[in-house]
Amino acid sequence: MVSFSHESLLELFRSGSRAATEVLRLLAVELPEYDQVHTGSAQLSDLTPAEYRADLVLFLEQGSRYVLGIIVEVQLGRDEDKTYAWPAYIANLRSRHRCPVCLLVVTTEDSVAHWAGRTIDLGPGTRCIPWVIGPSNTPAVTEPRQAQDNVELAVLSAIVHMHDSNTELAARIVSVARDAAANIDAERSKLYLDFIDVHQGTAAQELKNTMNSFGYEYKGEFARRYMAEGKAEGRMEIVLKQLAKRFGPLPDSIQTRVRGAQDAQLDTIAEQVLTAHTLEEALGSLD
Repeated sequence: MVSFSHESLLELFRSGSRAATEVLRLLAVELPEYDQVHTGSAQLSDLTPAEYRADLVLFLEQGSRYVLGIIVEVQLGRDEDKTYAWPAYIANLRSRHRCPVCLLVVTTEDSVAHWAGRTIDLGPGTRCIPWVIGPSNTPAVTEPRQAQDNVELAVLSAIVHMHDSNTELAARIVSVARDAAANIDAERSKLYLDFIDVHQGTAAQELKNTMNSFGYEYKGEFARRYMAEGKAEGRMEIVLKQLAKRFGPLPDSIQTRVRGAQDAQLDTIAEQVLTAHTLEEALGSLD
């Protein structure tokens, strides 16, 4: 079962067409010339009993032809099955579209990044090496101009680095990411601010105190309104999406209970939904 953390990281690459190409450039990947980026089908199985479905497939297109396929996989833990599935993803996409293909693995843990970046030995003389972005090679976006130029990268930087032991650095990264996210279109703005807010979790108050200590101010009009209104409505919607993603469609009675929750209760549900085995367990704070 996928988690909110998984889905929110994936959404950064789905919503921002430049996110994957910018990350690959950071990893020193030489990209071909292209005109546009668009999303392709993530279904990567042929007519066989096994089903292979990637998290996200993007194509770089020049004119009417694909010049590169990019498979994006968000990996929050080790999964040895992926060492067999990933090469199949690449081979199927390459065969189907007759274009070069690369695999980009996104993670928030250095231990997972080290595991995912290992060479996959397919047999004598045949190997697969994924590209991996994790805490150690995700840039710390601390400058407002850089954050405005690539909002998705700034939000990714905030999510990856917000638990850094250097609290002042973490607060700076989160601050510029929030400010950049506050000045884009309203739909993505609210979505990205929710991502940052939910990922902060237990570090939220410490980060907030640090941001206040060096005079951080929410400058964007949307961010000011978002903070002033307590983010209650947006928080409720994101928690409802988390619950539905984990436990399936929610009855009206459950939605009503969540919409009547206090901020502290919503915080607890957002944390519990990632580990709870049942819907009632996730909603324990509403009892």
